[in-house]
Amino acid sequence: MLSIKRVPTVVSNYQKEEVGEDDTAAAGGGCGRNCLRSCCIQGARLPLYAFKKVDKVGAKGLSLLECKEEQHPVSFLDSLILGEWEDRMQRGLFRYDVTACETKVIPEEHGFIAQMNEGRHLKKRPTEFRVDKVLQPFDESKFNFTKVGQEEVLFQFGASNDEEVQFFPNAPIDVENSPSFVAINVSPIEYGHVLLIPRIFECLPQRIDHSSFLLALHMAVEVGNPYFRLGYNSLGAFATINHLHFQAYYLALPFPIEKAPTKKIAKLSGGVNISKLLNYPVRSLVFEGGHKLEDLSNAVSEVCICLQNNNIPYNVLISDCGRQIFLSPQCYAEKQALGEVSTELQETQVNPAVWEISGHMVLKRKKDYDEASEANAWRLLAEVSLSEERFQEVCGLVFQAITSVEMNVKAQCVEEVDAVSSSTQPSMVAGSHECLVLQ
Repeated sequence: MLSIKRVPTVVSNYQKEEVGEDDTAAAGGGCGRNCLRSCCIQGARLPLYAFKKVDKVGAKGLSLLECKEEQHPVSFLDSLILGEWEDRMQRGLFRYDVTACETKVIPEEHGFIAQMNEGRHLKKRPTEFRVDKVLQPFDESKFNFTKVGQEEVLFQFGASNDEEVQFFPNAPIDVENSPSFVAINVSPIEYGHVLLIPRIFECLPQRIDHSSFLLALHMAVEVGNPYFRLGYNSLGAFATINHLHFQAYYLALPFPIEKAPTKKIAKLSGGVNISKLLNYPVRSLVFEGGHKLEDLSNAVSEVCICLQNNNIPYNVLISDCGRQIFLSPQCYAEKQALGEVSTELQETQVNPAVWEISGHMVLKRKKDYDEASEANAWRLLAEVSLSEERFQEVCGLVFQAITSVEMNVKAQCVEEVDAVSSSTQPSMVAGSHECLVLQ
């Protein structure tokens, strides 16, 4: 068994190093924490946002740079997330003020972003995490999201039954149908840092399936803000809570991974294009297009399921309002467990998960922040990446799993690759979202 020791990220104020079955049980009125388990959930009510299902993501609109200069419509979901998140900040539910964290763009070719976030560096006993098994069974005895306080939940999130966007400010919680929740991350990396927890009461382990990934895509489309990205970390790729969840936050800058050039390598029968990243330290696949949103979702889900079944850790970034998805198989934790990572890199205590792989380097030591450079970021991320030989093997597994793939054998010249690079920055769709508010 391969394992590493690291300090777990605290995402809830009710998270503990060890949780016993009856450690907070109180006589009569539940556990006293107003949690989401059977002891407290009966009769509870939370806001419910019901999204209208869309068949296809809209065309590109304003670029990220243009968004800073143009007035753009704000969707109802966008304003709901920020309004509820700011309410929790005013109520003092976060462990630190993320707006006080220093951030800078490293002024070199790729524009890596460095953040000094001492709040995520806990002086706690490191916990042992198994890193050689991507699929692990759900363990009720460990922390999971049914143990968070109801005040940390922003709203329920699901599909509308009548094809219209609806918002219920005070809706009952249908435990039997296991709704999906959006909750705060009490150790935020950026403004608006939230967790999307699909079908929370099913207590699903951290593994992507078709419906959960489609839900995450719908959220990206519905928010409609290119500054809002969703991320996913598998077990073995620095997920520390084995309860299915995605993370998301706002950052008003392009991630370096979004600016990297790409080369198309395949097109699926559903119209989804698959490319590989060029000139980037982490070898990754990029998914775009599709005749319908489900075409794109199913293609990425199939690849994630393939990686899970083959015990390959990976990270996913959902970018550009759901139009562009980056999938990065990685091996950093495995290298750590085998003693193959240098002491210098280990001492930074950076856990290269989806945000770091995307180029947002969350640093815990002032020394590393002051000395942040493209060379240092590249050195770390190069250790995360699979070797070229192993990446090609993984791609072979991926294409075997997608039975309807048609390989695109057209040679691409340098000019074509550069043209793709210039068009991959996230964009803002002009338009507005109408919402019916129901009491």
